Amino acid sequence: MADAIRVTGLKKRYGNLSVLNGIDFTVRQGEIFALLGGNGAGKTTALECIEGLRSYDGGEVTVNGKIGIQLQSASLQAYIRPLEAVNLFSKWNKTKPDAAMLKALGIYELSKKKYAELSTGQKRRLHLALALIGNPDIVVLDEPTAGLDVEARRALHEQIRALKAQGRTILLASHDMAEVETLCDRIAILREGQIAFLGTIGELTAAVGRHYTVHITTPCGRQSFETDHLTQTLFEKISEYHDKKIEISDVRTDRGTLEQHFIDIARGGQ
Repeated sequence: MADAIRVTGLKKRYGNLSVLNGIDFTVRQGEIFALLGGNGAGKTTALECIEGLRSYDGGEVTVNGKIGIQLQSASLQAYIRPLEAVNLFSKWNKTKPDAAMLKALGIYELSKKKYAELSTGQKRRLHLALALIGNPDIVVLDEPTAGLDVEARRALHEQIRALKAQGRTILLASHDMAEVETLCDRIAILREGQIAFLGTIGELTAAVGRHYTVHITTPCGRQSFETDHLTQTLFEKISEYHDKKIEISDVRTDRGTLEQHFIDIARGGQ
């Protein structure tokens, strides 16, 4: 599979502060790729360098195709109407609005509203529509569902999947680990300006361990145990309680979540 985006040795400094320390990764054509990182990890800077919104001090960024960008914080004039914004962006891009895309995103339903009157979810849909004007090959989404309710988030996820089904490449930045796990083919986790992990969700789980939690309830209460070896821990704990003649009334196990794995990597646990 060809690369839609190739980042090689990317470096960025702000004065004496080094934000990106020579990062390398690729985004394959047609995949949904998430760039993750805690506050100050360099994620936003890396995105801005890829988007062409920020200069960088070393390395190379190659984008193979036309790019559309939905920024995390974008704003339009308070009194502009959604279709006016669409027509304006279409004129800038020297193209005609895609009626099917606008219908799928529900933009026509917002035609009578002014931008200032739109809800957060409606603004996100409009921003995505503006990013898709010109039929880009690559779509960059920075926190696309931040501040949305469950229904609006689900609807936007459907649109992202539809974009992938059309063969588009999606570069996604998100703090919502459930969103990342649901949508993404591969992820990269930034830590202190470097790539701390690059791969699939399954590969991340294998890298940090399963991180099971075993909860055992007895007449004395409930105790919890962290483990990467579920079968061994269950056998040992049940044998221990049996030897002490303590009756077990309930056993429950929880598997480590993507969020827990992300925290382990982002904080330097691996």
